[in-house]
Amino acid sequence: MADNIMSKAATMEIPINSNGDTGTLTEDDSLEQDLQQVMVSGPNLNETSIVSGGYGGPAGGIIPTSSIKGSLNHNTNSTEEVSRGVAVEKLDSVKKWGINTYKCTKQMFSEKFGRGSRTVDLELEAQIDVLRDTKSKYENILRLATALITHFQSMVQTQQALGDTFTDLSQKSPELQDEFGYNAETQKLLCKNGEALLGAINFFVSSVNTLVNKTMEDTLMTIRHYENARLEFDAYRSDLEELSLGPRDAAAMVRIEMAQQEYHTHREKYERLRSDVSIKLKFLEENKVKVMHKQLLLFHNAISAYFAGNQQQLEQTLIQFNVKLKPPGSDKPSWLEEQ
Repeated sequence: MADNIMSKAATMEIPINSNGDTGTLTEDDSLEQDLQQVMVSGPNLNETSIVSGGYGGPAGGIIPTSSIKGSLNHNTNSTEEVSRGVAVEKLDSVKKWGINTYKCTKQMFSEKFGRGSRTVDLELEAQIDVLRDTKSKYENILRLATALITHFQSMVQTQQALGDTFTDLSQKSPELQDEFGYNAETQKLLCKNGEALLGAINFFVSSVNTLVNKTMEDTLMTIRHYENARLEFDAYRSDLEELSLGPRDAAAMVRIEMAQQEYHTHREKYERLRSDVSIKLKFLEENKVKVMHKQLLLFHNAISAYFAGNQQQLEQTLIQFNVKLKPPGSDKPSWLEEQ
C-alpha cells in the first residue's frame, strides 16, 4: 500500500504553467524544472534566504534577506554621512580662506596705491624699524667675526708648522741651534696664545649668533604675525565701512551684523598681538644690552691682551668669562666615527 501511495505521489497531476493547465509531472521532471528556474532567474531574494541548515533545516538558520539589506544600508549611509560632513567642513574652510585672502589682497593693493587707509602705531613701528636695522648690523658683525676666525686660524696653523720646522732645524744645525730654538719657542708661544684668542672669538660669535638668530628672530616672527593681523583688521574694517555706507534693507543689515562680528574678532587679535610685540621688544632690548655688554668686553680684553703679548692677562680673560678651550684635535672625528 505504501508503494502505491508513493507511485501516485510521483505521478500526480499538478499545474505546470501560469494558465492553470495540468499535466503529469514526474519527480525527475520537477527537480529539472526547479534547476532551470534558478539558472534563468536566480534565487528569489525577496523571500527568506537560507543561510545555514539547508532546506528543511532548523528555523534558527534562516535570516530574512531584508534584515541583511537594512544593516548594509545603515552602515553605508553612516559612512556617507561622515564623508559628507568632512567634505563640507573642508569646503567651508577653503571658502573662509578664499574670502579672507581676497579681502587682505584688496586691502594691501589699496594701501599700496594710496586709496586705502591703514592703522599705524607710530611708536611701535619706530621700535620695529630699529630692531630690523640692529639685526642687520649684528649680522654684519657675525660675518666679519667669522671671517676673522677663518683668517686667524690659518695664521695659527702656519705658526704651528713654522715652529715645528724651527725645532727640527735646531736639532740638525748645531751652529744655529740657539737661534732656531729661540724662534721655535716664540712661534709655539704665539700659537698657544692664538688658540686662546680663537677660543674667545668663537665664544663671542656663538653668543651673538644666539642673540641674532634666535632671540631677535623670535621677536621678528611675532612682529610678522602682528603685521598680518593688522592687515586683516584693516581689511575687515574697510569692508564694514563700505557696507555701512550702502542700503539698509534686511539682507544688508544681516551682512552688516556679520561684518561687525568679523571686525571685532580681528580687532581683538590685532590688539593682542600688538601687546605681545611691545612686551617682547622691551625684554629683547634688556637682553641685548646685557649680552652685548659682556661679549664686547670679552672681545676687547682678549684682543688687547693677545697683541700686547700679555699671556697672563689673556688667560685671566678666559677664566673671567668662563671660556673653555677645546683640546687640540678635538674637532677631528674619532677613529670609531671614521669607520
